[in-house]
Amino acid sequence: MKNLFLFLLLYLTFSLTVNGQTALEKLESKINAEFKRSLGLFCLAFKEIGQPQNQLLIHADSIVHAASTMKTPVMVEIFNQIEQKKWKLSDSVLVKNEFSSIVDGSPYKMEVDEDSEGQLYSKIGGKTTLYQLIYDMITYSSNLATNILIEMADAKKVTQKVREIGAKNIQVLRGVEDQKAYDLGLNNKVTARDLMLIFEKLGEGKWISESACIQMIDILKQQHFNELIPALLPKEVIVAHKTGWITKHSHDSALIILPDGRKYALVILSKGWESNDLATDILANSSKYVYDYMIGLSNFKK
Repeated sequence: MKNLFLFLLLYLTFSLTVNGQTALEKLESKINAEFKRSLGLFCLAFKEIGQPQNQLLIHADSIVHAASTMKTPVMVEIFNQIEQKKWKLSDSVLVKNEFSSIVDGSPYKMEVDEDSEGQLYSKIGGKTTLYQLIYDMITYSSNLATNILIEMADAKKVTQKVREIGAKNIQVLRGVEDQKAYDLGLNNKVTARDLMLIFEKLGEGKWISESACIQMIDILKQQHFNELIPALLPKEVIVAHKTGWITKHSHDSALIILPDGRKYALVILSKGWESNDLATDILANSSKYVYDYMIGLSNFKK
């Protein structure tokens, strides 16, 4: 208890600077300045796992199109159903390419040229494992795998599951490329705060089960698109994350594990910018600022 009190005292002391700003306030100023480099809306939510007072929220409750970040809550609900013995990761699942619009039930198909993963299309009519579908959905952002899994999980149950942890604004309504729904504005939506809550729970290892959290983190760690949150971080830092991109939207949502074992959830969302390259640079720089801040706390403790 004495050591804990001393750490908290040192932590508070470190947070004060000569001009009266805390380290966290300095971080916020740097990130806000970074966000102002571009047109559009940039949102950030950061929280150290196990240290809830160490968090930063910037436009964290602004609702944006989810793009592929909604694939993480889909994975969570699939693992929840596995825990309930509805499925097993080794189950064989039919690979199909016909789905029903949420508007009127009319069929639509996915186009391989519009997907970020193409190998699954060669298996249409055959079978693959449930694990492989999850892996393809997260690591390669396969839209075909996503639609198969959303149909298995039930979009309403996906949304219901994240409501349990206080994620109030995430809405998973439909699969990918449901054009009729898109035309009516029926889109999957997220906020930075809600995605942060999901990655916080994964980092705590207590959601669904410890085993489920470990397995989901392991899949997220194998992400193939690493231009955003991980881009400027040292190689020894573990980043378990899911990106998302559509026209004039670029997102990343992550659990970061530092070499000393500390963990933090970080979500950065953006929309309405004109330059994808600039938006990519802003997201990567903002992630590096958060990392530098966390390392600063670590160095102070030493």
